[in-house]
Amino acid sequence: QVQLVESGGGLVQAGGSLRLSCAASGLTTGGYVMGWFRQPLGKEREFVAAINWRSGSIRYADFVKGRFTISRDNAKNTVYLQMDTLKLEDTAVYYCAGRAWVFGVPMVEGVYNDWGQGTQVTVSS
Repeated sequence: QVQLVESGGGLVQAGGSLRLSCAASGLTTGGYVMGWFRQPLGKEREFVAAINWRSGSIRYADFVKGRFTISRDNAKNTVYLQMDTLKLEDTAVYYCAGRAWVFGVPMVEGVYNDWGQGTQVTVSS
């Protein structure tokens, strides 16, 4: 069973940066996609970014392009989300998500079946 553990959330001023980490344990295949979703208070959970472990393909939501960067460390089974130029509207609980044996880089929440516990990111003015 795959377990995903996030870390790195916190409070930051607008324009600042944070880096989130998601460490995966129990992986038995290289055909794995890991990504990030976020859920602002009172809103639906939305896709942020994801990376295909095998191909290295990456997808971003339009609202984070140019500001957020997803990367992976194969040796550590860890995915990172570097968030720069943070805005007030980036405030949300950020969730790490994963799915084995999937083609491409899905952006649909329902495709992912492994989830972390979430980490709060708060951007202040």
